[in-house]
Amino acid sequence: MTLSARKRPIGLVVGVVLAVAASSGAALAAVDAGKVIASRIDGFKKMGSAFKGMNDGLKSDAPDAKALADQARTVNQVAHQVGKWFPAGSGPESGQKTRAKAEIWSDSAGFATAVKNLEIESAKLETVAKGGDIEALKAQVKATGGACGGCHTKYRAPEQH
Repeated sequence: MTLSARKRPIGLVVGVVLAVAASSGAALAAVDAGKVIASRIDGFKKMGSAFKGMNDGLKSDAPDAKALADQARTVNQVAHQVGKWFPAGSGPESGQKTRAKAEIWSDSAGFATAVKNLEIESAKLETVAKGGDIEALKAQVKATGGACGGCHTKYRAPEQH
């Protein structure tokens, strides 16, 4: 085999790697921040509505265990999507209105830990709600709310009017 014949496969591999890298960069650049932000706002509204429904239901003289379990399931399902809602390019640098702070991306390990805590607490919330123990559910709602606050405090800007 000649030297030039051995170089061709390496050149081909390098070319393929560069093409994949370029297309990945193009995919990242193609993030429609407006759509991403709108989608995550909808998701957070869905989770917030279910969480509010649980808090309101737990204040009732006769809490509806089935409704509480359904709301807990919604909170848990949505909580497990949160980590996917913040792709690069969908933060304040996008120029779009967002309450997401730049710290989500600059402290990605801390944000990932906060999201994981939310996932853990919301999974417990669904499990406890299925059990029907209202007092245990009240305690777990508080713990899950604390996990929500773990992101709100550090990674969400105040609402601007």
